[in-house]
Amino acid sequence: MKTILITGGAGFIGSAVVRQMINETDYKVVNVDKLTYAGNLQSLVSVSNNPRYKFEQVDICDAAEVSRVFREHQPDAIMHLAAESHVDRSITGPADFIQTNIVGTYTLLEAARAHWNSLEGERKANFRFHHISTDEVYGSLGDAGFFTEDTAYEPNSPYSASKASSDHLVRAWHHTYGMPVVTTNCSNNYGPYHFPEKLIPLVILNAVNGKPLPIYGKGDNIRDWLYVDDHARALRTVLETGKLGETYNIGGWNEKTNLEVVQAICVLLDELHPQGAPHANLITYVADRAGHDKRYAIDATKIADDLGWKPQETFETGLRKTVAWYLENTDWVKGVTSGEYQNWIKKQYA
Repeated sequence: MKTILITGGAGFIGSAVVRQMINETDYKVVNVDKLTYAGNLQSLVSVSNNPRYKFEQVDICDAAEVSRVFREHQPDAIMHLAAESHVDRSITGPADFIQTNIVGTYTLLEAARAHWNSLEGERKANFRFHHISTDEVYGSLGDAGFFTEDTAYEPNSPYSASKASSDHLVRAWHHTYGMPVVTTNCSNNYGPYHFPEKLIPLVILNAVNGKPLPIYGKGDNIRDWLYVDDHARALRTVLETGKLGETYNIGGWNEKTNLEVVQAICVLLDELHPQGAPHANLITYVADRAGHDKRYAIDATKIADDLGWKPQETFETGLRKTVAWYLENTDWVKGVTSGEYQNWIKKQYA
């Protein structure tokens, strides 16, 4: 039975990967997470008692603790999702992004390299370091075209610059040291358990509570949206069958303006939560984000052609599932919005 070490497994995408790995495979999963504000172990309650699941509260910048985790758990593969990820926070406070996304990735790479070099035979041959990144490293698109795996990097925010740096480190460790790596760059994720600072959950929860629905600028910035469980399946596919040294772009083929996203949420809420309808009356335009990239759009042809992955959800089906989940899971929502989830974590791991 293989052991997969997942960094950032208490985060939004990471927890989806952990749940899927436990529920749909026979892997042992070691979840390594610092538990910043965005790490929520309540998102993993459904798998936390599974004998194949283990949690380690560790900062990936702590070299001694990271090395201990490798020694104790002897992983067969790494899925590196741990990152500071909110663009607005990177603009007002970039230091944490530099530390976690760059220094943390370096620390993890060095620990993984030492571990890999200690392996022999099939375990060494089959070892993988899977680095999970973002389409934001490519910068901003015009009205036409798509990001491909050959698009030049042109990051425009502290967040995307820190992720671009981590991508380059992973590539360098492959070419310099022969580290067996694969890299993926994904479009905007959405779905259950998403921290409420991000657009889709923020709009859902604000609308339910009769609060303004803030939209940057004119709402004409375009993103490609990917349902988080589709992304988790793609990551598993790349880990298991991706070609070493390759990059795979993962997207949902769902380009929407921010205004279209908010309007679609309002329509669903008018149907599923009619109190306060029409919810579109709550839409409010606010000053645009500094350096706001105009358009992201991923060409996911390579992962489809080479590895056979395609998203199962359309934007319409995925958004309906997401809105319904937030309406049904009020305890999780209350725990996050009140901050009580952090007290719960402290009690569990005191």
